[in-house]
Amino acid sequence: MEERHDHHRRPARALAAMALAALLGTAACGDPAPAASAAGRQPAPSPTAPSPSGSTPPAGGTLPAPDQKIPGDPARLAAALKGTSAALNAAIDAWPKTGKPPRDVELLALHQQRAYRYTARHPEVAARAFARLPSGLAAQAKDNTAAIRELLSLAHPIKPSATFKVQPAPPAAELLGHFKKAERKFGVEWEVLAAVMFAETKFGRVKSDSHVGAQGPMQFMPGTWKAYGMGGDVQDPRDAVMGAANYLRASGAPRDYRRALYAYNHSRAYVNAILLHARQMKRDPRNYYAYYNWQVFVITTAGERRLTGP
Repeated sequence: MEERHDHHRRPARALAAMALAALLGTAACGDPAPAASAAGRQPAPSPTAPSPSGSTPPAGGTLPAPDQKIPGDPARLAAALKGTSAALNAAIDAWPKTGKPPRDVELLALHQQRAYRYTARHPEVAARAFARLPSGLAAQAKDNTAAIRELLSLAHPIKPSATFKVQPAPPAAELLGHFKKAERKFGVEWEVLAAVMFAETKFGRVKSDSHVGAQGPMQFMPGTWKAYGMGGDVQDPRDAVMGAANYLRASGAPRDYRRALYAYNHSRAYVNAILLHARQMKRDPRNYYAYYNWQVFVITTAGERRLTGP
């Protein structure tokens, strides 16, 4: 849940507060309506600013602390991204993908997330840092940064006193099974479904309904869920994924993902962010496990707050 966006339309979606920042974005399915139906947002996470500690060590070094400073110098930032990404990929490869993620995966993924939230907020530093990266990593960095920027553009700070319900995400392997089953049934690519849940609720970590009543890990408005949920439980991850695939298919996927995602969340920025994250998962499935370990941030009028993670 990084951030909240407005959802509109036909079965359009109301955004949940998930993640807008570096993926701050969330969306939610709205009630079907002949014209535009308003969708709500929930607090959106935003990119973290550098915090007071050292810079990220290279692969094989000590694990970064949860609040370790993100380097503001382009050369050091590039080195940090390179080292963190290599170490994270190695840690993901070593993880059996069952049960709770190991601490090295959690800490490295959080540091990667915070780095990209930083680059989304500091475009000039980001451009100079990315020019120093190998082409593959530079493409990943640009996509993640662009996606976070898109979601940030939809974020609305909330009061520091606002409360959120969060919970542990279902196991990564279990969710992946739901995404792939929905792809087989409806033809909607699993990476797109994963990107939607990632943006909406950080893979189910956000438990709160949106302020307009969008519910569940895929953030459906009640009317939309009634029309496309096939009688399932909106709070159940499997049922929610199947309902989302059903709705996206009815809205134009897989033939036209932009049209389908725009129906899901009436925002071009949201559509761009989902497709950028989906593209990264297609390029390297390890990115799914990295995103799975990105945490919930919210933007308040008093600054950013992280709600989950180490």
